[in-house]
Amino acid sequence: MVLTPDLLTSLAIVVVSLYTLVTAAERAVSSSLAVARHFDVPDVLVGMTVLALGTSLPELGANVVASVGIATGSLDYTVTSAVVVGGNVGSSTVQQFLLVGVLVLGYGRIDVPDSFLRESYVPMVGALALALALAWDGTLSGLDGGVLLVAYLAYAGYSYRTRERAVALPPGERGPLRREAVVAVGSLVLVLASASLLLWVIGSVVEALELGGSMVGVLTIGVAAALPELSTVLDATRRRTPHVALGVLVGSNLVNPLVGLGLGAVISGYHVPDPVVFWDFPVKLLVAVALLAYLRLGPDRALTRREGSYLVVAYLVYLSGRLLVFTTA
Repeated sequence: MVLTPDLLTSLAIVVVSLYTLVTAAERAVSSSLAVARHFDVPDVLVGMTVLALGTSLPELGANVVASVGIATGSLDYTVTSAVVVGGNVGSSTVQQFLLVGVLVLGYGRIDVPDSFLRESYVPMVGALALALALAWDGTLSGLDGGVLLVAYLAYAGYSYRTRERAVALPPGERGPLRREAVVAVGSLVLVLASASLLLWVIGSVVEALELGGSMVGVLTIGVAAALPELSTVLDATRRRTPHVALGVLVGSNLVNPLVGLGLGAVISGYHVPDPVVFWDFPVKLLVAVALLAYLRLGPDRALTRREGSYLVVAYLVYLSGRLLVFTTA
């Protein structure tokens, strides 16, 4: 690998695109919350739409743009699929392992109620298992995508019927409606534009770095798209509200596979690389099931700094295995 001027330019474009993608997504969520407050939309509905989907907006934007590009023939099916699927799963893994671990290490001890396990964590495990089962043949077809989307709608409907109507929304003030609406729409457009630019140059980066497309996705989109959740974790640690951050992290691990991959698959279908099928999803599912078993069968049903350190180590093991075994796949 030689660092040519063209490669350095492409890497610079990738960095700028990722930064714009993440910051525009955060601004879109903030303005959308302001619009929802103006119309007095019920908090539970806002929490399940703006917040639940908003934290995954970078991944969703990348999936939609990639799928449209694949469907129209402007983007390579195999490489683009690998990048966005790797980015989607990579971001979820950062949140599930690293950020939950950092949250627990920062807070010290988090008691996990049965209601949270039943209403959020078990559905997350089910979403991972469903995504792995559908992707096992190396593809996600339009039908597979439809199944993932229907699964999310079923979960959302169940949550709306069973959860309490009081949802803690982020603090904020109502700004001028027209301004907030324009900013929300403009930020969404910027999300799609930055995702388009990112995917336009990522193919040349994959070829130049001699890395697999899914590996590039894990290291770029996967890490950058988890930055909004990192800010949530740090803010929750400072405010001493760990359950809010835990809910966001688990919720994002539901939205990413069910909505991100589902919507993209419906539009164009995806090629799912072997590393995602035989490493990413199985490792995520194994750790999720192990943690669920510990919380259900353990003596105090709580996460302490010991479990937090285990999750951080689990992410390092996951990433090391990815780099050593599946670098070019």
